[in-house]
Amino acid sequence: MEIFESHSIAETEMIAAEIAKKVKNGGFLALYGGMGAGKTAFVRGLVKALCPECLDLVHSPTFAIVNEYRGNDIDVFHFDLYRLTDEDDLYSTGFYDYIEQGGLTITEWTELFEDAIPSDALKLKIEPIDENTRRFTLC
Repeated sequence: MEIFESHSIAETEMIAAEIAKKVKNGGFLALYGGMGAGKTAFVRGLVKALCPECLDLVHSPTFAIVNEYRGNDIDVFHFDLYRLTDEDDLYSTGFYDYIEQGGLTITEWTELFEDAIPSDALKLKIEPIDENTRRFTLC
């Protein structure tokens, strides 16, 4: 387990760059944290580190369900599971197909579909401490 603390969006992106060193093609990163915890800012930092050519494309996939960032060296598939209600919804997004493609799959609101997450997934819990401070716990 590793614990990081951020006091700004810039620090969150630096933490993401550090965690980017631990992910790989075919990997899975499960994010946990409530509304406004900083999940999208974290993903922006991760994409910046892994495939900077995609940075301008990074935004929350809340309404799209999944955003694809096709990089030169790695593809990142960023899911927001918040609006899905059951396993059929998850299946209809192509979730399992994305995992099989390789790349890096990242999920927000992972706790809603815990059983769908690969057993070897990296898990990152993001906790707001105050308005600007976030604690990141990586397992």
